[in-house]
Amino acid sequence: MDVSGLLAAHPVIDGHNDLLWAAREATAYDFTRLDVGAGGTPTHTDLPRMRAGGVGAQFWSAYVPCRLTGDAAVSATLEQVDAARLLTSTYADQLAWATTADEVEQAWATDRIASLVGVEGGHSIASSLGTLRALHTLGVRYLTLTHNANTPWADSATDAPVAGGLTAFGREVVREMNRIGIMVDLSHVSADTMRAALEVAEAPVVFSHSSARAVTDSPRNVPDDVLEAMARGGGVCMVTFVPRFVNAACADAHRELVAAAAAEGIPESDGTRFTAFEEGWALEHPRPTATLADVVAHCEHVREVAGIDHVGLGGDYDGCEELPVGLEDVSTYPALLSGLADRGWSEGDLARLTCRNTLRVMREVEDRADDLQERRGPSLARIEDLDRTPATPTQG
Repeated sequence: MDVSGLLAAHPVIDGHNDLLWAAREATAYDFTRLDVGAGGTPTHTDLPRMRAGGVGAQFWSAYVPCRLTGDAAVSATLEQVDAARLLTSTYADQLAWATTADEVEQAWATDRIASLVGVEGGHSIASSLGTLRALHTLGVRYLTLTHNANTPWADSATDAPVAGGLTAFGREVVREMNRIGIMVDLSHVSADTMRAALEVAEAPVVFSHSSARAVTDSPRNVPDDVLEAMARGGGVCMVTFVPRFVNAACADAHRELVAAAAAEGIPESDGTRFTAFEEGWALEHPRPTATLADVVAHCEHVREVAGIDHVGLGGDYDGCEELPVGLEDVSTYPALLSGLADRGWSEGDLARLTCRNTLRVMREVEDRADDLQERRGPSLARIEDLDRTPATPTQG
């Protein structure tokens, strides 16, 4: 199969890339010092390698750590969205800002890579629907309901459950996302949160960077019943490449790490302390290795369970230190497609995987938002009203 020709016609829309946070930490967003246009950067991502990989659209992750809360989280998120704008304008000859499926295809018509933004973590809206709407106005087109820690209204996959999925306010967040046209991203959330969101969702949902739990038993992966429900609602699961999500030995090693950290009083949801513990742990506990074949297995499982119309790609480049052998940076998507072609995937199958499924979901979310806006206005719900804690009886 001519993979390069296929990618020319059906470029990869990748659901998740953490270049923005890498740029913030390395050069405070100074792209003259981290020149991703020239290439050869220490990151997994630069524009020449994106071109080589057949990437036609990228959802840049506006990620901020869970240790930031309230106004601090909102401010840092705005800086990340601004950085996406800066990245796009700095390389305007190669990147085009996009907020709709049509704009993605318009970027391709001018031989540019579409530049989109998703916010990774519900803590970034500080429990404010007004903030959610403002992020949409700025161009954000998905919100991951949690990151590694719970929000006050949703449970994370890597924190102790509190809400049992979504609170009443959490369900209102999902409804308002559907109304305004921000895709509901269920990566990072607990399985119960996934199920609760699917129950209330009025538009297709996405998993921007998650793999299949039946293949690799990680809480960050998607159980089969959720894959089936996601498909019934028209959504897409973008298979990720993170080794501990795609390889059983890597997942086992991570569980051992999490248990060792917990024994020291450090939960995985405490990003700063957990990362420091992990760095020390790795000195005496070398990580196992994942391979491209592991990712092929996850793509195949999602296709088998959810169907070919509900699988995509979300590599999580620059969001993890190590990647599977054969998928070391953004130039390697052709190798993955070749691996899938060797397993019998047709050109039509691969076109759906690379971009056609995601474009369909984007359009369905856009159309649903238009319909919902005709039926209801902005939600004025507040968390303190919907999730009010009953008063404790006083003694007297």
